[in-house]
Amino acid sequence: MDLNGQLRASILAQHLPYPSTTFLNSLITARSPPPPLPSLVATAKARLLAADITNSTLINTTSLQSLPPDADSPESRERRLPRPVHVQVLDVENISLSRWEQVEEMEAVARGETTRGREVVRVTAEDDDNPETTQPRPTAAAAANARTASKKATHRLVVQDCKGVKLYALELKRIDSIGVGKTQIGEKMLLKAGTILARGVVLLEPEKCVLLGGKIDAWQKTWADGRLARLKEEIRQNEQQQAS
Repeated sequence: MDLNGQLRASILAQHLPYPSTTFLNSLITARSPPPPLPSLVATAKARLLAADITNSTLINTTSLQSLPPDADSPESRERRLPRPVHVQVLDVENISLSRWEQVEEMEAVARGETTRGREVVRVTAEDDDNPETTQPRPTAAAAANARTASKKATHRLVVQDCKGVKLYALELKRIDSIGVGKTQIGEKMLLKAGTILARGVVLLEPEKCVLLGGKIDAWQKTWADGRLARLKEEIRQNEQQQAS
């Protein structure tokens, strides 16, 4: 198998979107001699995960499977995907939280903070394994409660396929890698064959989807700024309605 074929096979083995021949050739011919295969695969993976699957020249969109034609219809009957489908994330929301709690969650993520029990943890780019704490370490019970709360969270995503079809995706069972601050906008996901579609909603189960990673930076920033503003506006409107 030539280098082009080896590179394509290595990419597809990781469940990544199908790369275009032009993209693979550009990677291989950029240097002479070409970099080792692992380096080429790593470069290809990073660029594919940062690409828009609806129109990027890096991706062979004609080789990607799309959602059924009426997948986004609330009238569509329940069915299972007949084949794997790549999608990208456009929105993520923890619907277990109130609007105020969602605002606090997003502001903490923007500051680079997460919570662990009653402890605030600041995650730095220099060392994610040695967070600075601003309060005493939590008790074992508090830490257990935090883990339980996380396990009980339910997230709703908006996902988009290669043809631009958008629909909601809801956790049917908790998936640890999904969450505000974890799931990035533009992140790629593979919905496996057998994934349930019901009334315009994808029902997510750990054994039926693969979070591939990646993000589209411009989308992430726009989403973060816009989402926070929308939440605060909804809170303001609710307060006005309650006061009137």
